[in-house]
Parts: sequence; structure tokens; C-alpha cells
Amino acid sequence: MKGLSKKKRYEKVLAWFEQNNPLAETELEYKNPYELIVAVILSAQCTDVRVNMITPAFYKAFPNEKELANATQEEVFELIKSCSYPNNKAKNLIGMAKTLISEFGGVVPDDVDDLQKLPGVGRKTANVVASVIYKKPAMAVDTHVFRVSARIGLTTNAKTPLATEKQLVKFIPEHKIHRAHHWLILHGRYICKARRPLCDECGISPYCKYFAKDFARIGDTTKPMNVEK
Repeated sequence: MKGLSKKKRYEKVLAWFEQNNPLAETELEYKNPYELIVAVILSAQCTDVRVNMITPAFYKAFPNEKELANATQEEVFELIKSCSYPNNKAKNLIGMAKTLISEFGGVVPDDVDDLQKLPGVGRKTANVVASVIYKKPAMAVDTHVFRVSARIGLTTNAKTPLATEKQLVKFIPEHKIHRAHHWLILHGRYICKARRPLCDECGISPYCKYFAKDFARIGDTTKPMNVEK
């Protein structure tokens, strides 16, 4: 779709996602805000699949923030040692539980700034919790969102996750932001992959700058090649 404006690109992409994946949600398994914040802390530089293998035993051992706050770092480490950076995460999880109790009365806050006061919770993690639990218009930018947004053409010259976040929330309607976060993550995880994007399986390729550029480069009349970037 030659000459597509950014506004129109957003409209087309969001409309496709809304029609084809209206109930997009996190793939992390949790039952309450405490369990989600544990899972999101564990998910840093670790796959959701791995986290979901770890958390059942973790939730059983530490079913709430009080139990976790009283745990030793060694106890937590033993349950999470198969994920990335288990020593740091064990320390942060215990610190998160203690801070949750001392500063927030055991209630996971809904404010992004307050969430970042918890050990192990950065802006991305805070945005995930705020959007998933409280449906706040918070856009968490991980590697998938960062890559996919730039490829499609939703962002321009965004060099950092924060720059990407600011551009996305500027153009995505506020009531759709908490779902758009999942749309972009899942699209990056399963279709717009880092090394070999599956353009021939992509429903938004007509609105994608990457597709249009590759299409023009090879002079094809059908579909672009899947080239490794």
C-alpha cells in the first residue's frame, strides 16, 4: 500500500489485530497481582515458557508476599535456578515482597511510578503489571515490541524503548493500549521473528514498511523473500 501515512498505517494495523486477535493477553500464568509481578520479574531475559515451568512450584512454596518476604535467598534460588540470572532475581523477589508489605500494605500498586519502587521492577515490568492487571494505558516495550514497531513503520528513528513507548502511545487510542502491547509482543514472537520474519504468513504485510521495502528490492510481483536481518 504505497504512500500510506503513519495515521492510516496505525488504523489498518490495529484494525487487523482487533479483528484477528481481539482477546490477546499475556502468556504468563498467574491468578492474582502478586503472582503476575513474580512472573514478570522472572521473565526478564527469559522465555514465558520457562517461567511457566518455574512458577507452579514457586507459588506453592510462596503463595503470597508474606511467605516470600520471610524466605531466604537460597530457598528462592533453588526454585528459580533454571531461569536467567537466578541470584539477582532471588534477591529482587524477596526485596519486592518486603517493599510491597512495608510501603504498600501488601497491595500491588496500579501506578507505574509506584511499581518501579519495587526491587526488580523497571519501567517495562511496571507497564506490564499496570496494563495487564489494571488495564491502564501503559505500553510495555520489550525486544519484540521494539523490533516489530520499527519494522512495520509504527515508530520512526526510535533508538530506545522509552522513545518507542512514547511514539506508540501517541498514535494508539488510549483504550486499546493495554491490548496493543500484547498484539505486538505475540506478533513478534510468532510471526515477525527477529532473524526470519514470516512475511508470507503475515496478515498486516499490506501495511508494513519492511514488507514494502523488501518487495521493491527484489522486484517480485507476489511476495518478498524471507531474508535474515
